[in-house]
Amino acid sequence: MDMLMPVLFALGAAFGNALATVLQRKAALGVPRSDKLRAGLMLDLLRRPVWLAGIITMITAAVCQAVALATGPLTVVQPLFVLELPLALAIATVLLRGRLSRTGWAAAFAVVAGLAVALTSASPEGNLTHVPMDRWIPALAVCAGAIVALVLAALRRSEGRTRAACFGLATAVAYAVTAALMKASMHTLADGGLTAFLTAWQTYGFALFGAAALFLLENAMQAGPLVASQPAITLGDASVSLALGITVYSESVRTGWWLLPQLLGVSLIVAGVLMLSRLPIARSLTGGDRSTGNSGVP
Repeated sequence: MDMLMPVLFALGAAFGNALATVLQRKAALGVPRSDKLRAGLMLDLLRRPVWLAGIITMITAAVCQAVALATGPLTVVQPLFVLELPLALAIATVLLRGRLSRTGWAAAFAVVAGLAVALTSASPEGNLTHVPMDRWIPALAVCAGAIVALVLAALRRSEGRTRAACFGLATAVAYAVTAALMKASMHTLADGGLTAFLTAWQTYGFALFGAAALFLLENAMQAGPLVASQPAITLGDASVSLALGITVYSESVRTGWWLLPQLLGVSLIVAGVLMLSRLPIARSLTGGDRSTGNSGVP
């Protein structure tokens, strides 16, 4: 199977999401701050070209992700999105005049190297275009149940790491289901055209789970420190997507002794993401740093 197109479009989507995050953050830094909900916030942002550029970039990234999912396995496309965090931090050092320490660059390298090792050793295969309902029903039931359980667990906790991690994992599951349903919708669009796409239940399914993911993401960011929520989101999305790719889309990865380099790659990714999430510039970029001290971003 030719992986060049899905890999390139997935990388484009990851870069687009990272750039959109930085552009929107740059726009937000230029509007009056308030601890309360402010009705004029959107009007202020709409007047800023950098914010509109962020929205356009986000839409472009979504299109790239859709193309990647339509042409490649879920087990290849979604894990590549772990690059969003290191890409966003690298872009922020330029656009926001931030500072990324040697430790930060080493962590970013660990994520990239770990992803390369994990995907190369796993060598995912398969790209099922039509999934029967007897696979969708149990997969969606399990994922929806997991989201509900994680949200309930989060609500039982006060603000802090555990609450943020629970909301982060719920966000990750919602993102993974969104991608799985989007992949089915893109195949429907390719085979049956726009009418089939608009009448497919998967289209409305990924819209619903996508909206839920955005809602849960906001709660995750407000519930506790980034070091708890971001790894849960980044690593959880890749893990759940891998499981859905194997169980729903009949994709396969290497087993046997190949599991050893896969575990090495995953370990590098985990270590890198954890290190990046602790950086002041990462907290400032996501709005998670509410302190007035030096964040590395002016």
